[in-house]
Amino acid sequence: MDARRRRRVRGGLALGGAGLLLAGCASMPDRGEVRKVSATQGVDSQVRVFGVPPAPNAGPAEIVGGFLEAMTSDDPRLSTARQYLTDEAAKAWKPSSGITVLASGRDLTPDKREKDKDDEAPRFKLSGKKVATVDERNAYHPDTGGVPYEKYLQLVKNKENQWRIASLPDGLVLGESDFQRIFMPVNKYYFASGTLVADPVYVRQRTDPDSRMDRMTQTLTSLLAGPSAWLDPVVTSGFPAGTALREGTTSLAYDGQNTLRVPLNDKADDVAEPQCQRMATQVMYTVHDLTSSRVGRVELVGEDGKTLCGLDEGVAATIANRVPIPDHQYFVDGHKLMRITLPRDPEQQSSPVAVPVSGPLSTAAQLKVGTAAVAHEEKRAAVVSEDGHHLYVVSLTTAGPLPGPALTSRVRGGLSAPTWDGHGDLWVADRDEQQPALWRIPSGVGAPQKVEVTGLGGRIESLRISSDGVRLALLVSKDGARKELLIGRVERSGDPADAGRVTVRGLRPGAPTMADVTAMSWAPRGRLLVVGRESGGVMQARYIQADGSMAAGSLPGATGLLQIAASEDERQPVVAYSADDNIVWLPPGAQWRTVSASGSAPVYPG
Repeated sequence: MDARRRRRVRGGLALGGAGLLLAGCASMPDRGEVRKVSATQGVDSQVRVFGVPPAPNAGPAEIVGGFLEAMTSDDPRLSTARQYLTDEAAKAWKPSSGITVLASGRDLTPDKREKDKDDEAPRFKLSGKKVATVDERNAYHPDTGGVPYEKYLQLVKNKENQWRIASLPDGLVLGESDFQRIFMPVNKYYFASGTLVADPVYVRQRTDPDSRMDRMTQTLTSLLAGPSAWLDPVVTSGFPAGTALREGTTSLAYDGQNTLRVPLNDKADDVAEPQCQRMATQVMYTVHDLTSSRVGRVELVGEDGKTLCGLDEGVAATIANRVPIPDHQYFVDGHKLMRITLPRDPEQQSSPVAVPVSGPLSTAAQLKVGTAAVAHEEKRAAVVSEDGHHLYVVSLTTAGPLPGPALTSRVRGGLSAPTWDGHGDLWVADRDEQQPALWRIPSGVGAPQKVEVTGLGGRIESLRISSDGVRLALLVSKDGARKELLIGRVERSGDPADAGRVTVRGLRPGAPTMADVTAMSWAPRGRLLVVGRESGGVMQARYIQADGSMAAGSLPGATGLLQIAASEDERQPVVAYSADDNIVWLPPGAQWRTVSASGSAPVYPG
C-alpha cells in the first residue's frame, strides 16, 4: 500500500508499536477513461482523517478527487486541501463561509463539453442531491426542494507545470456521512420574554482546522456572534454588541472545582451585575452538553483579567426561568382526565396509579373529554369535548360548576388537542375545512385571538407549542392524507396599539426526511420527539433538532405508537398511546411497559 494513501486514523486505538489503525487505501488513475466516482465514503465518527498531498504529475481527475477527500481532513488550516489549489485560489478559498451537505456523497464527473473544447483547461462537475446548508453562524438549514446541486471545478497548470484547481465553490461541500462524522449539534441560548431559549447550531467535534479552536471555544464564539437568522427576530442576548472572546483564545476548559472562566474583550467590561449574570447564564446552559461532567460555576473575565461576575447552577436556573419540572402525567380514560404521579426516583419500577383529576372535571358527568392539555403550573386544564365541538378551561385545584366553552367549532371533530406555553397562553386549531384557523387564548382566560400563520398552505391537524412560547410545531395536511411537520416562529407584536397580538412566521420543515408524520412532542434540550416513517420505511420514533436535522438515537419498538409525549426533564419516561398496549411508558435506559390497560391521549403539562 502506498504510504501516501494512509489517511484515516482511529483515535485512541493502537496497532503494534505504531499507535495507528490504518483504515484502508485508495488510488485514482491519472490516465485512461475518467468515470463517475463518489468522492465520499462512509466513515465512523471515531476516525480521524488526514489529507494526502497531490502526487507529482498527478492528472486532473486525481487532483479534484484528492482535493475533495482532503476537504474532510483535520489538517490545520486545511493546508493539505489548499495544496490542490493554485496560489490565488488557495488564498481566496474560505472554508468557514458555510457548508453544503449532499446525500450519499459527492459525485464527480468530467465536463465533457468543456474538455472537448479545450483539453488544456479541463473542468469537472461536482454534483449531488442537496440535503442542507450550514451558514456562517453554524445554523443548519434543511433543503426539501429536491433541486440537484451542481458546481464546477476548473483546472489549470501552474508555473511548475502541475495541474491545480483555479476556481471552486466557496465553503465546504461534504457528503452526509462525512458531515455527521465531523460536526455535532449543540445548543446555544438566548432570552425571549425573560425565558432562556435553545438555538441549535453545528460545530466541529474536534479542533476546527481553520480557526484552531476546540469545540467549546467554537460554540461560545458562535454564542457571542449572536442568534441564528431564523431565531433572531424573537430573542435577545445579554452580551453587548461586539463582545467576543479575548483575542487569541482557542481553548477553554473548566478547573478542578468545575469552574469555567471565560475571557472576554473590552466590550463587556462595563456591564452591570444583573446583565453580567444573564450573560453568564447563557454560557452556563450553552456549555452543559459539551463537557463530560457538568460545569458547576461560570466566571466571566474582562480584558484586564479581572472577574466581571460569576454564578453557580442554582442562580443560573433562577435566571433562566424555565418551566417547572412536572409532578404528573395525564391521559384520557373513560372520557375522564386521569393523573399519574411521577416517581421522584427515576429508577422506581413500581406500577403507577392513575386517578381522576380534581375540580369541576371530577363532577361534570355531562362532559365527555376527548383530548386535554394541562398548564405547566398544573392548576388548570384545557379539555376538548369528545365530539370536538367545544373547548373548556377548568381548574384542577378548586371545585365548582363547569364553566362555559372558551371556544366552539362549527363541525364535529373540529378542534385539535390544545397546548399551553410557559407564559400561560392556550393554543388550539380549528380543523373546519371551510374555516380552518389557529387560535390563541391569552392567559387561558382572554378572548380567543385568531393567529395568522404566514405561508401555511394547508390545514393544521395538530400542534404543540414549545414551553418558551417561541416555536410552534404544526402537523399540516396538504394533500388530504399525508401530514408534514412544520416549525414556525412565534412573533409577538411590539406595537402598543396591538398589544398581545402574535403571528407565526418563518415556517420550515421539522422532519424533512420523513414522508409522513403521525405524532410529535417537544422533548429535552429544545428537540422534538417525532413518530413517522420515511418513504418506503417502517414507523419509527426519532429525536429531531428544532432546526430539522436528525438527532442521534431513536426509540425502540415504535411501530405501534399513535400518540406520544415527552417531558423537558429527561429523567422522566416517554409516555405514549399504543394501539396494542394502550398507555405505555419508556423510562430512560429501560424497555416499554404498560402503565394503563385503557386510555388514550397521553400528555405532560404543556
